[in-house]
Amino acid sequence: MSDGRKDPGTTGHEWDGIQEYNNPLPRWWLYIFYACIIFAIGYSIAYPAWPGISSYTKGTLGWSSRAKVEQEMAALEASRAAVLKDIEQIPLAELPNNPQLWNAAIEGGRSAFKVHCVQCHGSGAAGGNGYPNLNDDDWLWGGNLESIHYTLQHGIRHPGDDDTRQSLMPAFGRDGLLNAGEIEFVVEHVRAISSQEHNAAMAARGSTIFAEQCASCHGPDGKGMRDFGSPNLTDAIWLYGGDRASLRHTIHNARAGVMPGWNDRLSEATIRKLTAYVHSLGGGE
Repeated sequence: MSDGRKDPGTTGHEWDGIQEYNNPLPRWWLYIFYACIIFAIGYSIAYPAWPGISSYTKGTLGWSSRAKVEQEMAALEASRAAVLKDIEQIPLAELPNNPQLWNAAIEGGRSAFKVHCVQCHGSGAAGGNGYPNLNDDDWLWGGNLESIHYTLQHGIRHPGDDDTRQSLMPAFGRDGLLNAGEIEFVVEHVRAISSQEHNAAMAARGSTIFAEQCASCHGPDGKGMRDFGSPNLTDAIWLYGGDRASLRHTIHNARAGVMPGWNDRLSEATIRKLTAYVHSLGGGE
């Protein structure tokens, strides 16, 4: 070397006449490297690090990400406690008159709905076959805040709750109350009052049977009665379908869908938030 420094020698590698010097690493790089090693050792001692057969080293500081999350969740719940208490204690009918609480309840209900209700009513609350659409204004048991709240609390035909909503449609065919021909007449009558294509002669005969067998729950005009949870048969909204096959099956076998009551599963504040959210979807009365 021409600058007076000691010849570092070579690594022994050679390619096309070019040799590689065996220069030492820069001191600053070595110091940083050694510092990283020392830091890693200290970190593994202070914090959870090494896995074991059934557990892991806890670290001398006793810190854990799980405990940190629990602390943050507790702090969040504490910050929400006042609002939740107000939502729980305010008279339900007055909740919409308080914009702050009303909006908080709707947003909280939106989150709770995604956890507890989408399995049956769908992510958009549009329901499906056997599950009511919560976006329209067709309600079996009522769509005001008090009615929705009661339904959420006690459910529909929910076993073990004496206050659950109850209704029972006879299985007219299976129980021998109507024969197959009479059921066909009633099917045509229901299609007639719901403005669907129908056989007029059969519908006329079915209207007499309907008045005798069905009007006590569905009303003489077929528009339903909320006291019994009986649906309106004159519109285009069907819980189980309004085609002939679906109507025939419903009349022959009856329907008895079940909705769980949430009284013993959710807090009163959460039930009220769900009430506000469902009411806000567009069909609330």
